[in-house]
Amino acid sequence: MKVGMKRWKTSLCLAVVLALTAQAEVKLTVDQLVSFVKSSVQLRHDDRKVADYIKKNVKLANRLDARVVEELQGMGAGPQTVSALRGLISESTSLPVAEPAPPKPVPTGIPAPDSIEQKRILAEITENARNYSKSLPNFICLQVTRRYGDNSGLENYRLIDTIAERLSYFEEKEDYKVVSVNGVPVTGGVKHEQLTGATSSGEFGSMLKEIFSPETHTEFSWERWATLRGKRMYVFNFHVTQANSKYTIYSDSVKRTVIAGYHGLIYADRDTGMVMRIKMECEGLPLDFPVQSVDLDMNYDMAKISGVSFLLPLKSEIHSREGRFLVKNEVEFRLYNRFGADTNIQFGDVPDALPAETTNEQPAK
Repeated sequence: MKVGMKRWKTSLCLAVVLALTAQAEVKLTVDQLVSFVKSSVQLRHDDRKVADYIKKNVKLANRLDARVVEELQGMGAGPQTVSALRGLISESTSLPVAEPAPPKPVPTGIPAPDSIEQKRILAEITENARNYSKSLPNFICLQVTRRYGDNSGLENYRLIDTIAERLSYFEEKEDYKVVSVNGVPVTGGVKHEQLTGATSSGEFGSMLKEIFSPETHTEFSWERWATLRGKRMYVFNFHVTQANSKYTIYSDSVKRTVIAGYHGLIYADRDTGMVMRIKMECEGLPLDFPVQSVDLDMNYDMAKISGVSFLLPLKSEIHSREGRFLVKNEVEFRLYNRFGADTNIQFGDVPDALPAETTNEQPAK
């Protein structure tokens, strides 16, 4: 990592874009269709092209109501888009009505800690976060990155590639070596930073350290209780201004790096005071910068290295958007082992992806 904090790099491969453009017919729910049209309005997409896409590609999974079309028209949907939507009203008359969204969880009434207790909790979390990198041993592990893309803006992601890397963590610094791409071994010592497309680095404490660094002047406030992987969590929201941030985003298409402010949530284990999850979203990206949004969901969990348990990265998910093109990277960390001169781990087949429920938050009880 080049700037002392998590780095996000993105570029678009023409072949990938063309492959994703040639999409077959897609079945959407009314909610997904509404999201697509709203996004098209906000991004000022050509009315004719949006209408053509709807006519040629979209089939509905449930019934579209005229009231919904009127609301979209009021939000700025163009006349041709509205005409295409009205055609879907007729086509979907025999389909079932969309099921209502499930009710939001009813608050359990668990009282928040008082202001004095919140300060004590935050002080404990801060001290643990600042010392986190120093607490880690030197080790190696397997990092698996599954990269997805979607050229429709509808989050209909398709797997682009799967990259396996040998990650070495030595004296608080990370070093990556590409092992395979799509299951094909890679030789010649290809480095992480040589990869094209969207990549990230800095999961092993850099971002955590920066959020809690006194120089960052992060603003914290109590958010709620939560349960994550069966454990009770303190949840605080946080905000880092662009002036104090070291979070960099690089766009290969324009050879430009920007520094972004960000905000989000931290989840800390009530019993240990250790941060177990970071959710963040960048803000204030320049209007003339190709990348319009980046968000991250980083999860930590206990893992053993030579029989000793340490808190280590488990999985992260990063989303970004360039125009209508969406990118999703799912990154997992496996096969932790102590680093040494005689360490020689043979990374075989890439393991299956971790189940989604691994990082699902449960209502506090």
